[in-house]
Order: sequence, then C-alpha cells, then structure tokens
Amino acid sequence: MDTLDTAKENMISKGFLDVKTPEQLNYVEEIVKLKKEKNAVILAHYYQEEAIQDIADFVGDSLALAQEAAKTDADIIVFAGVHFMAETAKILNPKKKVLLPDLKAGCSLADSCPPADFKAFKEAHPDHKVVTYINCSAEIKTLSDVVCTSSNAIKIIESFPKEQKLIFAPDKNLGDYLNKQTGRDMLLWDGACMVHEAFSIEKLLDLHNEHPDAEIIAHPESPSHILKTASYIGSTAGLLAYAKKSEKNKFIVATEAGILHEMIKQVPEKTLIPAPAEEDNTCACSECAYMKLNTMKKLYTCMQYELPAIDVDEELAEKALLPIERMLSLS
Repeated sequence: MDTLDTAKENMISKGFLDVKTPEQLNYVEEIVKLKKEKNAVILAHYYQEEAIQDIADFVGDSLALAQEAAKTDADIIVFAGVHFMAETAKILNPKKKVLLPDLKAGCSLADSCPPADFKAFKEAHPDHKVVTYINCSAEIKTLSDVVCTSSNAIKIIESFPKEQKLIFAPDKNLGDYLNKQTGRDMLLWDGACMVHEAFSIEKLLDLHNEHPDAEIIAHPESPSHILKTASYIGSTAGLLAYAKKSEKNKFIVATEAGILHEMIKQVPEKTLIPAPAEEDNTCACSECAYMKLNTMKKLYTCMQYELPAIDVDEELAEKALLPIERMLSLS
C-alpha cells in the first residue's frame, strides 16, 4: 500500500473522511460538484474516453487545449490527456495546480526523443533553427526555437525565411508531410507515434474497397503510404471541420478512434468508420493505450485529493515557456 492509500485509510478510520464505495458514487454528479467547490476546469483531448469528453469543460486538439490552458482563470486545471499536455499547461500556469488523472499517461512520440540524444543532434547542426511538435517533453521544448501543433505547423514553418535551415522533431511522419507541403528540406528527427504507425495499408485499402463511396481522411502523423490514400489530411480539429463541411456522407478516419465520439456528435447524419490497425484488437482500430489510462474513477479521485499534481522545475519551465509563447503569438 502506498503512502497516499495509508493516509486516506487513517483519515477514514478517524472519521475525517466520508468515503463512498465506487458502487455508491455517481461520478458525473461528484465531479460536477468538485469542479464548483474547487474552481476547477477540466480540459480533455479528443482521444479521451467518451464519458470524460462529455463532462469536460473544453474538448479539443493540442493547440486549442494549450490556448485554453493559457487563458483560464480556474484555480485548478485538470488535464484529461497525456503527460506532455499537462506539463505544457503547468508551464503556462506556474502558479496554478495542474492535475493529471494518471501519471502513467505518457506518449510514445514524446518518448521517442530523449533529451540528451536530441541535444547532441542539435549541436551537430548549429546552423539550424529548431521547430518541435508540441508532443514532446519540457526538456525538448527548452532546446527549441518554436513549438507547433499539427493545426499550425505550416504557418509556424513558413514564418522562417526560406533560406533558414530547420530541424523538425520529434515526428518524422509529420515532418515529411510538412516538407512536402512547404517545399522545405527540414532535417527530421527519427521519431513516430505508435498509434498512427499502427495503421495497416492493406486493411485500409480492403476497407475502402468495401466502402468505395467513403472518403479517407487522415492525421498527418500517419506514414506517407497512408496519407497517399487520403482525400483530406489535417489535425484532429481539421478532420472534424472537414467532415462537417464535406458533401460526402461517409468517411474512413485515420487517427486515434477517440475522435469519432465528437465527430458523431457534430455530424450524426454521416457514417464514420475507424481506419483499421495492423494488429487485431478489441475495436479493430488504432487506440492510444496511454490516453485510455484516464478513467472517470481516476478523474474523480484526482479532483477529490488534488493528486497527482504536475510539477515542473522553475528554471526549466521558464526556458520551455519561450517557444510555447512564440507558437501562441503566431497562432
């Protein structure tokens, strides 16, 4: 039993805490109550489980969530997402308490770029400026000139003169796509997201043969052979917007399957099919195991006890804040 569990048991036994069993709890009611009591805001990514998206104050992609975190007046920010997202919120709000329902909610893409290795990579190319995808650690952000998201990456890259040499990290697939879109020859770090890497081109083409009237729409973190099949390529927010405005009524969606919940809400009259993953799993689609670590029970518990809280070293946070602010000013 860990220290937190021991402390809770002692408080319960002494009557200081009135704790209901999970069967007695209505998580929605309890979380709504805690939000009011603690002046807390819940920010959730599109890839979170449906119940969390439904109770969140704001649901969005990485850019929109960073913007919301930057302007909130809440005392507590509860980030239903993964660690780098909550870390970014803390960097933007050093005086506020930032909570993440499960500290193990990491990111395979962020993990693919170790700070020591990337520092050496950067030092080997001193004439390059560094653009990093927001899906990276605070340490990587400190080594960056500017941060971007999939929503604003082209705009960020084009803010540099054409003659300026650039490094793009950590996503090689997104970087390759951006090179093609901007005509650049950015030097790419060899990182990738396991969710988008998991799509099967063979299964995708077979699925499209079954639904020839469907448009394939894809997130640019997907490999180039997946993107070549897509009628539209964009961020999670971009995919939503495209599905709403397109005259098509059926879409095969190549990104994490959690996005379908919000898409169904916004275009209930249209048919949405998740793109198939290489490995067989329960939903035959590509899901982020890290994103799904957050649950309603963990969301309630973290708000009740205000743990686990995200902490970022003050000096590190100040350095990481600069490229984030540059991104927000350009967005």
